[in-house]
Amino acid sequence: MTNKILVVDDEVNIVELVKFNLEKEGYEVITAYDGEEAINKAKENNPNLIVLDLMLPKLDGFDVCRQIRKDNQLKRTPIIMLSAKGEEIDKILGLELGADDYVTKPFSPRELIARVKAVLRRIDSKEEKTDKIIELGAIEVDLNKYLVEVNGSEINLTPKEFELLAILMTHPGQVFSRSYLLDELWGYDYHGGTRTVDVHIRRLRKKIGNHSEEEPILTVRGVGYKFKEIK
Repeated sequence: MTNKILVVDDEVNIVELVKFNLEKEGYEVITAYDGEEAINKAKENNPNLIVLDLMLPKLDGFDVCRQIRKDNQLKRTPIIMLSAKGEEIDKILGLELGADDYVTKPFSPRELIARVKAVLRRIDSKEEKTDKIIELGAIEVDLNKYLVEVNGSEINLTPKEFELLAILMTHPGQVFSRSYLLDELWGYDYHGGTRTVDVHIRRLRKKIGNHSEEEPILTVRGVGYKFKEIK
């Protein structure tokens, strides 16, 4: 089945360039030119991936990302943010809101296509997992349904937050380096730094902490992170 990709940018020439190159690779492309249209098109078409510009009229890319991550139908849809802004704070905010990758303009079509393929490849590999539920302490993770409950309350995680928690909980007590987690979740071709992992850990701890007094994700100074062993 052909993957559908929603391309959102207020610059017509950028949209046409991206659309042309994606269609050349065999993808079905849907387009939108402002934030409100992007949300409507996403709900109508349920795309496999969204290429989302940051600076948009009506609703900016951050607001679009927020709304998509709150929508039950769309919340697991991977998002690649596209922006002329290259500041670290924009990348961190985008990743905190649930973006899967971040490409800075100007970019080459080849680079964007490579990022799209990498993100879709990682999503496909995750969907091959069999039904499995992990329960440690107050936290229960359903790997098949992408559901997480803490003390019986469901918490809303972004896809990357979910995958990060799943890796840690699958191997309680094992220490994972930041570099390993970055490669495992974002791929070897991801250009961001290991701070991306720290951002997601911080968000994950906050969401879990809203429903539990216990801190199950531990920092191993100078190395990385591990999930607390439950005896």
